[in-house]
Amino acid sequence: MPQLPGLLKGLGVTARTAVRTLFPKRGMRTLIPAPQQGSVTVQYPHEKEAPPDRARGVIALHEENCTACMLCSRSCPDWCIYIEGHKVKAPPRRAGGKARTVNVVDRFDIDYALCMYCGICVDVCPFDALFWTPEYEYSEPHIADLLHDRIRLGEWMETVPEFLAYEPGSEQKVRTVPDFGPDDMAPVRKLGAGEAGPVRKLGAGEASATGGAGG
Repeated sequence: MPQLPGLLKGLGVTARTAVRTLFPKRGMRTLIPAPQQGSVTVQYPHEKEAPPDRARGVIALHEENCTACMLCSRSCPDWCIYIEGHKVKAPPRRAGGKARTVNVVDRFDIDYALCMYCGICVDVCPFDALFWTPEYEYSEPHIADLLHDRIRLGEWMETVPEFLAYEPGSEQKVRTVPDFGPDDMAPVRKLGAGEAGPVRKLGAGEASATGGAGG
């Protein structure tokens, strides 16, 4: 149960926000309500905002790239991806080679009633078969219709945006570890709790800093 002073303070904030929304020009002094001008809420579906470039809407399937490896299904924390497939013989890649065994996808379903849009399946796919699209208007009156099969997931590929260049500074930074030679000794100082000191390779039979034999 919240304390009474805090509850009254919260009600005051709500009341001031309501007054600014209903009377956006001069507060209640105008006595002319204009909630359309003071509201910051988009009146969906009459008004629609363009989603960001990398918005997580629906996931599309490029079936030609899928090998039914089950990696996305095993990595999904919600267990909302269902995959079935079978193996077939494929011709060799080059003349004189052996016939190959490949997987063919029979079923690829994503249950968006369970999906939490974490994006793990898109990240772990090693064959670029899953893609994010910014499309978000796929609500259904029946929850069972949120199960998208491979046909419908393939149709979402039409809404996949073009690749966008990464933002400046987002490249992965490679951390270099200094490697002291056998004749170079780093300065010795006392280290604080949880602090790591400089390290160098030990030669054969050379004692380490803790008194043990170097190996």
